[in-house]
Amino acid sequence: MQSPERIGRYRLERPLGSGAFGTVWLAHDDVLQAPVAVKVLADNWSHRLDIRDRFLSEARLLRKADSNRVVQVYDIGELQDGRPYFVMEYGDAGTLADRVAAGPLPVPEALRLTAEAARSAAALHEAGIVHRDIKPSNVLLRSAPGGTHRVLLADLGLAKSLAQASGLTLAAGSAGYQPPEQAQPGAGIDARADVYSLGAVGYELVTGTVPGPPGQVVRPQRLRPDLGDDVQRALMRALEPDRERRWPGAGAFADELDRLAARASAAPARRGAGRLRPARSAGPGSESPVVPAGGPARAASDARSSAGRSPHPAPAGPRRRRLDGVRNRLNVLTLSLAAVIAAVIAAGTVTWLHRHSAAAEDMRVADSTGRVVAEVPADWGRQLRDSGWNPQALGLKSGHEPGLEVADDLSKWPDLTAEVNGVFIGLSEHGDVTARVNALAHSGCHFAGARPFTGTDWHGRIRAWSGCPDGGSLTETALTPADGAAQPQVYVQVRGDGDATEGILRSLRVT
Repeated sequence: MQSPERIGRYRLERPLGSGAFGTVWLAHDDVLQAPVAVKVLADNWSHRLDIRDRFLSEARLLRKADSNRVVQVYDIGELQDGRPYFVMEYGDAGTLADRVAAGPLPVPEALRLTAEAARSAAALHEAGIVHRDIKPSNVLLRSAPGGTHRVLLADLGLAKSLAQASGLTLAAGSAGYQPPEQAQPGAGIDARADVYSLGAVGYELVTGTVPGPPGQVVRPQRLRPDLGDDVQRALMRALEPDRERRWPGAGAFADELDRLAARASAAPARRGAGRLRPARSAGPGSESPVVPAGGPARAASDARSSAGRSPHPAPAGPRRRRLDGVRNRLNVLTLSLAAVIAAVIAAGTVTWLHRHSAAAEDMRVADSTGRVVAEVPADWGRQLRDSGWNPQALGLKSGHEPGLEVADDLSKWPDLTAEVNGVFIGLSEHGDVTARVNALAHSGCHFAGARPFTGTDWHGRIRAWSGCPDGGSLTETALTPADGAAQPQVYVQVRGDGDATEGILRSLRVT
């Protein structure tokens, strides 16, 4: 019987992932002294001849593509129990899903990587193959000379020849990356189905979020306001529900992305510094997400500007570079959280709130479901987003949960250098919010310690930061039910006057 530590001459090291029909292992070829990936048909499908043929079809299609832009197949064989396996090129530098896990990429890099993936898809199309499941986790990166990376398309488990694709009767693809024609059995597909998926990949690399359903995709500038109009147009054309209006092919899409990447790379440093940048204000009443900030940062009073101009005048020389570095470090957490959250609630609008009495000290706010209610200082309650959030922003299970954000100026919330007073409250029915919140840090701010909070309904610890670059403060609290129940849990972030935190927490009601 075959040793579980080896498959043929390949020594297994660790599993890389599992799919519906098989498992991929990282292995080592002791003869060639090189790492490889070995895909093995799952034992529970070994008796199904149709599944076996589908498994082997992936290896045949990879060989048919015969391109250095597509994962290469080196070997094929059978285990002693009859299960087939094939040996492939190993993407040692991870996947695009790994690259975007920390948040949006710099625009030039996002465009370049998407263009490379599009050229990989074009190689498949030239070989008469449509992939049907292009997504970040299926785009591999392999180290190349000079510290660069080669982009490889992988996982052709759903791929078909273009000749067959016109008569496909089964839906295929992954939510967010699936064009409408792949969700409609019998509609037939062509290479433009992969163009849609590539547009979704580019969208995610730029915004940090998976786009919504076809025809309901939030324009990427709403999630990343510094994005150029031409980049938005290119991505939205790829994501057209009507394939006749998409880019005519993956090669044409790649050409445009390369052109835009070159232009973005040549843009002034003030537009390209850092991995993530502060979002510009979209203005009151615009569609914007509920966004917990990564930490407060108030701009100096002489850096204020009128609407429509940058709130951060560009200092010259080394001083500007130092300030850019501070802003970039401060904004990494904020915008990575914002991007994930925006995937679910980007269609939420900003509501202007009106107080019944100017003398009132507090005012009550609630999310759109009515489940989350709290009282905030009246002079903070000028604008409200009430449409919910995605706990995946904290590394928890993805979903759309109740949440709200209220502040004196929500357009400034994603900008850590702008002065704003407000509160973010997000409910989570799954996962350990406390552990996630306790792991958060805020570069440029001084951790001022934590203190316990005990209320009628909630217990938790208030974690505080002070001495931020603008002299502002920040508090964050993970709350658990006072009766000892594990769920729900609540994440509360307060920017501005930290002394208001305890009153807000005591007023919180969740139904």
